[in-house]
Amino acid sequence: MRVAIIGAGISGLYLAWKLSEEGNQITVFERNNQIGQKICSGLFSQRILEFIPKSRKLIQNRIDHVILHFPKKTVKVEFSKDFFVMSHSQLDKLVADLAREAGAEIILNSDISSIPKEYDRIIGCDGANSFVRKSLGLSGPVYRLGILGFLDKPYSESYVETWPCRNGFIWKIPRGKETEYGILARPKEAKIILDEFLNKNNIVLERTESKIVPQGFIIPSNPLITLCGDAAGLTKLWSGGGVVWGLSAGQILLKTFPDFLKYKKAVRRFFIPKIILSKTAVKLVYFLGFKTPWLLPKNSRIESDFLL
Repeated sequence: MRVAIIGAGISGLYLAWKLSEEGNQITVFERNNQIGQKICSGLFSQRILEFIPKSRKLIQNRIDHVILHFPKKTVKVEFSKDFFVMSHSQLDKLVADLAREAGAEIILNSDISSIPKEYDRIIGCDGANSFVRKSLGLSGPVYRLGILGFLDKPYSESYVETWPCRNGFIWKIPRGKETEYGILARPKEAKIILDEFLNKNNIVLERTESKIVPQGFIIPSNPLITLCGDAAGLTKLWSGGGVVWGLSAGQILLKTFPDFLKYKKAVRRFFIPKIILSKTAVKLVYFLGFKTPWLLPKNSRIESDFLL
């Protein structure tokens, strides 16, 4: 089949790679002039290797737990699967190379202004402000704002630190040669809360960047056009991470391709229970952490990809 994929982020590139391997004629349209997600913490669970085995060579650091600093209690949460610190940009470029090797065509500097009509299927992987989603008349997701910056200070611990805040959290990630700080919160509150934290701790960040993060579940009931990844609002309810969720949805799409209606049913069956569980878990942890911290265990272990 002739398939147009709008957006050369990780979900679009992964689908281009795998659909090309299956003998489909794939064209990827990307509005930017180069491949590579720049604004991302690049923290992926080891499940990334199941989707992209060659990404092992990109690992910069391993993370096995997170420390949550509530006002009156600090909690250690171990991950059932280690996390890897990688460059998201390098990961995108790796998958783009795999897609090209499989036969996909990637067209850069291509700002699509209308849905292409000469293709058998259209897949929107064009991010939080998806043009494809808007063209279908679908309602948008809920947005949060992610802001990150770097401190020129080596930091190579095996854990991430977080400070839960109003409707989000602040993080500290060890990136080896430098330290990353950031926040995910409501757009109007994120910068204010982060600045208060940085000033209180005498931290001055360099190369500060920001990006909106969508959250929802938006899959059209259209036999010819569908959505995947951030375009569908598939990001984790607490951390906002979308790579493994997007790749998981992509894997379901591959199994059901070219039946997009079957894809919608399957992806809904897979994600809706996890979204409900995640919402419940986040509300419970925040309530306990801020209201009744003595009820929180000091140590716990979770499946982080589909819970928090």
